[in-house]
Amino acid sequence: QVQLVESGGGLVQAGGSLRLSCAASGRTVSSYAMGWFRQVPGKERELVAHINWSGTSTYYADSMKGRFTISRDNAKNTVYLQMNSLKPEDTAVYYCAASGVGTGTYYSMEYDYWGQGTQVTVSS
Repeated sequence: QVQLVESGGGLVQAGGSLRLSCAASGRTVSSYAMGWFRQVPGKERELVAHINWSGTSTYYADSMKGRFTISRDNAKNTVYLQMNSLKPEDTAVYYCAASGVGTGTYYSMEYDYWGQGTQVTVSS
């Protein structure tokens, strides 16, 4: 079993930055792709970004390209999401997840483990 714990969320003004962290425990996630998703009440959970097992390949949803950066440190069993130029529409609960599809996947159903989420609120 893998436990994922997100941190780093909070309240920030539009244009500001936050760095989310997701620490894994229970077993190493070095062979797993990792993803960040977000969800607003009443809407479906959406993919923000994912990174392959080695950190050599990343994917971003269109609205995040150029503003968000996903990275990982397998030695620390941790994945990060650097969020810059934040907008009010980025307000959501952000979740990290681990997928056995090591190359990375868009589909939330292919993620095996999920964190509890961290709230990000961007004020205008």
